[in-house]
Amino acid sequence: MRGKVITVDQVIARIAGRQHGVVARWQLLGAGVTSREIEIRVGRGSLLPVLRGVYRVGHAAPSVQSTYMAAVLACGEGAVLCGRAAAYLLGLIKGSPPPPEVLTRGERHVKGVRARRSRVIESIIWRGIPITTPARTLVDLAAALNEEQLARAAHEADVRYKTTPAQVEAVLRSRPRTNGATTLRRVVNGDVKLVLSTLERRFLALLRENNVPLPRTNRPAGGRFVDCRWPEHRLTVELDSYRFHNSRHAWEQDRRREREAYARRDQFRRYTWRDVFEQPRLMLSELRELLA
Repeated sequence: MRGKVITVDQVIARIAGRQHGVVARWQLLGAGVTSREIEIRVGRGSLLPVLRGVYRVGHAAPSVQSTYMAAVLACGEGAVLCGRAAAYLLGLIKGSPPPPEVLTRGERHVKGVRARRSRVIESIIWRGIPITTPARTLVDLAAALNEEQLARAAHEADVRYKTTPAQVEAVLRSRPRTNGATTLRRVVNGDVKLVLSTLERRFLALLRENNVPLPRTNRPAGGRFVDCRWPEHRLTVELDSYRFHNSRHAWEQDRRREREAYARRDQFRRYTWRDVFEQPRLMLSELRELLA
């Protein structure tokens, strides 16, 4: 029985389908597509050049993911997204998408892409895109963000990817001349105070107004960040807003944090928006008793 014949367009579509609709010339040649076949499709508009040797397949409207994937492909095999672009894609920073930054092992010059060489590249595949690990991304951000911004990025890395201070330190040891390393170490070791949300700000304000001792906020305990902790009283408090705790993943993480608090022999309490904004009297009474 004869095998099914796969056309050139099907080969292109299969590669593009795994890469947010973009393909590299070197990938097509490696899959058996000839230079002439590529030129024909560029001429008729089914392959649209976006960067040197990289094409969008049959669509003219790029997404952020396709733009970043194209930059990685343009820098050759083994390249990965890094820096602010990686941080944006991983959700560690907010705002408008930054220009693409790419790490490579060899010298690369691609117009529109900031390419940097690195001997060691810690990377993962995130939604089909080669990208620096969250820990490596934080190290790359250390020289680009101020202390508060870096602390927020580290918090997101902990919440979203369980990035630990030990993982960050391992990357820093491989890059001893990293700018901002001292600040990053202070951040991941919990020496930088950080208030992340309206709920946390109101909670701390209530404590001040009612002369309740203030906790350490967003500092690591047992390898991960916790919202509020009074170490001398062995008390951990997590503040739960529906916005950030309404998924199965968040629910599982919350249960893990609770078990970890008990494992380090802390008492554990969880307060919600209603506890803080609508019924604070009961919460404050409980905290006074626990902190007495």
